[in-house]
Amino acid sequence: MKKAADYGTAWRIMRLPSVTDQIFIKAQRIRTIEENKFAKIPDDIPSEYIGIINYCIIAMIQLELPADTEENLPIEKVKELYDRYINETKELMLSKNHDYGEAWRDLRIGSLTDLILMKIFRVKQIEDNSGLTLASEGVKANYQDMLNYSVFALIKLRHLEEEQVPNI
Repeated sequence: MKKAADYGTAWRIMRLPSVTDQIFIKAQRIRTIEENKFAKIPDDIPSEYIGIINYCIIAMIQLELPADTEENLPIEKVKELYDRYINETKELMLSKNHDYGEAWRDLRIGSLTDLILMKIFRVKQIEDNSGLTLASEGVKANYQDMLNYSVFALIKLRHLEEEQVPNI
């Protein structure tokens, strides 16, 4: 919301495949840092996961809005849409956590990154097929999964941070 206040809704100019590519860039950077064990620019891994979350919300908003919707959305409308998709995605996460027994807690952070990358490649394939699928749940569900995997990674990173800080 702070960036929307600063920049407006400049992201509205982006076509959906461009938003998907932005998510890919962030996930690929996370994977590269995980593999190389260092970064040359100061943006840390948590900020990249937060970027994935925001781009997933942007993608879901872009999916909903007709192409002829004005590019400059009022901040109140952006907040309404953002909150709606966050809440929908949280509800999906709670349902899946129930059914899967919170299995994500036993995953490695790198596995969450790989799952995000896999979902990106699925979305790209769907986009390249003009949205036609035979068995897929569609792109929105993939964006929601990527968002939730990012939240899980942030939770796990926070726990790792807390474990490294000695109790005084």
